[in-house]
Amino acid sequence: MSTSTSQKTLIQVFNLLKYTFVVVPIVAGADKFLNLLTDWTAYINPTLSEILPFSGATFMMIVGVIEIIAGLIVLKKPEIGGLIVAAWLTSIALSLLAGFIFVDVAVRDLVMAIAAYSMSQLSKIV
Repeated sequence: MSTSTSQKTLIQVFNLLKYTFVVVPIVAGADKFLNLLTDWTAYINPTLSEILPFSGATFMMIVGVIEIIAGLIVLKKPEIGGLIVAAWLTSIALSLLAGFIFVDVAVRDLVMAIAAYSMSQLSKIV
């Protein structure tokens, strides 16, 4: 494979990951206000839910704002945004694993965190 073909492939992979990590956090974040995709409060670790000073719905709206901001950061600064999204997804996964709820979602989030980290690293070379 030639250098130009390799560079073109890297750019395509980077852009695919970048726009995935722009769109998905923004859509998921917006849905924290709408609950069209799911009832997001069901994903709160019960231990965390017990100590929240406000309702689970309010907590998820705060989460939604954070996710929307993370998606916008990926759009403008993918190296930093990718690290933020990777850390965010890892924290969600750890919370789910700690409560041993939605373990399948936790595993998926860890895989997505690896992809977000990879996108962050690719942004350094494309």
